[in-house]
Amino acid sequence: MDRIDEEILKLLKENGRMTSSEISKHVHLSVPAVSERIRKLEEGQVAFIMVQLEKPEHVAGFRTMIVQTPSVLECHHLAGEYDYLLKVALKSTGELEQLISEQIKRLEGVSKTNTMIVLSTMKEEM
Repeated sequence: MDRIDEEILKLLKENGRMTSSEISKHVHLSVPAVSERIRKLEEGQVAFIMVQLEKPEHVAGFRTMIVQTPSVLECHHLAGEYDYLLKVALKSTGELEQLISEQIKRLEGVSKTNTMIVLSTMKEEM
């Protein structure tokens, strides 16, 4: 995932109904190039990661990292054993492993994670 893919994801997070034509103006690529990048992003690896933090004082650092990570599509604060549920989209399981091992688990206060990889999606609404 390069800088342009990250920018496309950011734009789509802000407005999921944005057209390829509108996106192309922001990232300075042709409409077919943007459409192809979106198609490849959609074919990537989607996963859900549950995260448990040790103490409430680690929340601010965790939230800062999550907001700055383009591959995190959604972040939900939970009640129960885990504190947060992340929906992430990456190009491969290798990138997923890197996100979990090198970013999330190394963050101060993260005590436990549980990852579920999406095999297929039957329904998804905004």
